Amino acid sequence: MRNELAGDIGLAAGKSQYDAYCKRILANKEILAWILKYAVIEFSDMEIREIKKCIENDIRISKVRVSPGKSNMPEPEKISGGSEEDKVPGEGEIYYDIRFSVYLPGKKKKVKILINVEAQKDSYPGYEIPSRGVYYGSRMISAQKGTEFSGSDYDSIKKVYSIWICMNAPDYVGNAVSEYSIVKKDRIPGIPDKKEAYDKMTIVEICLNPKSKKGNRLTEMLNVLFSMDMKAEEKIKALEQRFYIPMETKLEKELNQMCNLSDYVEKVGLKKGMEQGMERGRLLQQIEVIQKKIRKGKSLEQTIDEMEAERSIIEPIYRAVQENPQSDAEKLADQIIGTEK
Repeated sequence: MRNELAGDIGLAAGKSQYDAYCKRILANKEILAWILKYAVIEFSDMEIREIKKCIENDIRISKVRVSPGKSNMPEPEKISGGSEEDKVPGEGEIYYDIRFSVYLPGKKKKVKILINVEAQKDSYPGYEIPSRGVYYGSRMISAQKGTEFSGSDYDSIKKVYSIWICMNAPDYVGNAVSEYSIVKKDRIPGIPDKKEAYDKMTIVEICLNPKSKKGNRLTEMLNVLFSMDMKAEEKIKALEQRFYIPMETKLEKELNQMCNLSDYVEKVGLKKGMEQGMERGRLLQQIEVIQKKIRKGKSLEQTIDEMEAERSIIEPIYRAVQENPQSDAEKLADQIIGTEK
């Protein structure tokens, strides 16, 4: 039990630290500039180096609450984009992964845009990503009252982007990028089109699949960044030579740490999986032997004696087989393991 628990704790700790490093790497201005270039249409015609200058130093990582009431609480952090929590009765505490603001250069005045970047291990974590993106984007808008605008000055609402980077996309999706935004559709023409009045929220979903041959420069770069097969030195070389991303001391160090943790998580997970597989194998063998004993009319006492095993091990298996004579060993194993959990 201790080894199993220690493995669970080690695996969880490794995954938690790995996730934290992923967010910290994504929150680097060099990486964010790449994301803005390909995910935020307002920056599509700008050079990466110019985009980087537009990113404010308010990036916060896992420090800004999503739900109502606490999104505006100041808490300085790395770049100022992170996730902070917001707690409402009946809701859990939810944090944005990364939160920050950018200023788009303009002829008359700079335009402020609020950005949220989220990293997901799966493209379908039990719900549709755009649905959650709409929720996050809506929170970013409602939280502006009292900070970006006051009273009924709704025209001062700043546009928000919620960008979702989804790893491990299925092969039929591959590398793909989709945008969801508010658009005007005339049913009876006549109302002037003032895009600035409704273009307030955009959700961007970026799906990654390293095996896919389609995609663009952003998906290619992100696949390198989060590759589970490349070593740290390979990633650093590729990011520098193929994508011209300078390796600052801090970014290089965090990439090394992330890769080391990736190796650790893989090793611990593999070891735990092997241990569980061996345990299940032994259980299946015991079930099959006990099934034969029961068919021959052997009692519990006879079975324990003939198998030369402890009662505490054999009795629950014997009872399960006795109560489910038609079940095969696999189903009985699932039942017994489920009971033990």
